[in-house]
Amino acid sequence: MGMANPWSSHSAGAAVFEQVSEAMDRDLVELCRDETALRTTELVQPALFACDLAAFRVLEAEGVSFAAAAGHSLGEFVALVAAGALETEPALAVVVERGRAMQEASENEPGTMTALIGLSPAESAELCAIAGRGGVLEVANENAPKQTVLSGSVEAIENAEELARSRGAKAVRLKVAGAFHSPLMKPAVATVRAAIANLEFKQPRFPVVPNVSARPTIEPSALRDVLSRQIVSPVRWATSMNAMVEAEIDTFAEAGPGDVLTKLAKRSAPGATAIPIGSPEDAVSFAQSIPEEDPT
Repeated sequence: MGMANPWSSHSAGAAVFEQVSEAMDRDLVELCRDETALRTTELVQPALFACDLAAFRVLEAEGVSFAAAAGHSLGEFVALVAAGALETEPALAVVVERGRAMQEASENEPGTMTALIGLSPAESAELCAIAGRGGVLEVANENAPKQTVLSGSVEAIENAEELARSRGAKAVRLKVAGAFHSPLMKPAVATVRAAIANLEFKQPRFPVVPNVSARPTIEPSALRDVLSRQIVSPVRWATSMNAMVEAEIDTFAEAGPGDVLTKLAKRSAPGATAIPIGSPEDAVSFAQSIPEEDPT
């Protein structure tokens, strides 16, 4: 079927795929059906960008309003477009460059990532200091109070997994092409920063919570700065969720394929409502469930 199929059946989603396909000179709906192509960072990033943005446009078309936006890693580009801080095609061009640069860095500096369940970010950082001696090992994602992701060289990750298990934590190796959000991505930084430098950032319609700062902002210069540092910095997702809760946001919609962020929201913000929007039908139901005066 392909992860684009649900969204391409809705006029608002289809418009996104048409725009992105024309800009890339490639059928994005077909790309999303190509499992082999989607194993590469270079191609999976624009594919996910298109699917997530299509899901947002469907929510928007169904009358959902928004108080803030955040995106996990690549999803931050979608959040910026959704908020009106970036235009779709220039953002896509950077996503394509980002994917290529990260793919090349992964091939030149092999690494991997593992998820730790049962350790806090502080405990994971301590573990990295021990297991990473002689290698590269960093906390890449602070996903929830007791869930982090480590990124680094293969040997260091293996050491970290062994040490984590000895401390009673669970370690799950991720199926990724490289050590994202770690120093092993440094070779990609210059390319990504040069591409971001060409973007025109506008003041967003609503705050965006960047991965690096985890603080809501509507300042274009701040959004540019943190985005340029993102690929070698941790994704501070749990703190981002807390920042939105502190801003009195109590309902979250995960727009696009999967429900990982919904599960993380339930751990970081247990008092909030988090709903995965995996199809236009989900978007319609979600829109109907929210009182018109309450922004989401």
